[in-house]
Amino acid sequence: MICSMTGYAAATRELPMASLAAELKSVNGRFFDLQFRLPEELRTVEPSLRELIQARVGRGKVECRVALTPFAGAAPRIAVNEALLAALAEASRRVRAAIPEAQPLRVGEVLHWPGVLGDDRSAALREACVGLVQQVLAEFAATRMREGEKLAQMLIERIGRMEVLIASVQPRLPEAIAAYQEKLAARFREALGGANEERVRQEIALFGAKADVAEEVNRLSAHLEETRRVIGNGGAVGKRLDFLMQELNREANTLGSKSVSKELSEASLELKLLIEQMREQIQNIE
Repeated sequence: MICSMTGYAAATRELPMASLAAELKSVNGRFFDLQFRLPEELRTVEPSLRELIQARVGRGKVECRVALTPFAGAAPRIAVNEALLAALAEASRRVRAAIPEAQPLRVGEVLHWPGVLGDDRSAALREACVGLVQQVLAEFAATRMREGEKLAQMLIERIGRMEVLIASVQPRLPEAIAAYQEKLAARFREALGGANEERVRQEIALFGAKADVAEEVNRLSAHLEETRRVIGNGGAVGKRLDFLMQELNREANTLGSKSVSKELSEASLELKLLIEQMREQIQNIE
């Protein structure tokens, strides 16, 4: 199954000391771009959250937002990391021994040192945050898959329309080329005064080779078949599908440039319109 790059999910969780709210949203992007909006109390869980999200999302611009609202009266008990405090004191002593004029660490600097202060809710908050984001991520991935399923259906529908269009045009190609050759031969005979029939035949044969679009039609059919296969296989196929749309558009343009009839020109325009619609949809696919 293919996935859309657009998705959204959110959830909240009530804890004894606070309320947590997590939100994941994403939009189209050429690469994987993940941004976080976390409160200071939960900054340390960012690597874990990044690993979780990256395992489920391959491409797109993703934002993960977590909000923390402490309950009134739920003041935490402050704890000091004694081992880290001792290590800082020893490091400060060594620096001052080597550089006597160095200033000692201030109390405020020590208290703001990462990991020196903690409270009785820190571990529970971090665990709850990771669990909540896992819950949101499951729904977020499901929304992207549902959207991807709709996109796949629209792509398959347009592939079907293109296949019908090619099938309706293909049997009429020899007749259209023959009719145009006859018209062109009459013009050549008029221009040459009817005196050089061999020259007329040579020019018509050359034109026939240039106007033959059987190869383009066959390649169009092959590309459409490959597009069906890629969509059916699923996974991260956005870039592969975009390449196939470029190839389809190339063949449709060539078909139009070699057109020898109104029907073929209209078919080329219709093909290009359908391909452009597919390209717009594929921009949303992971």
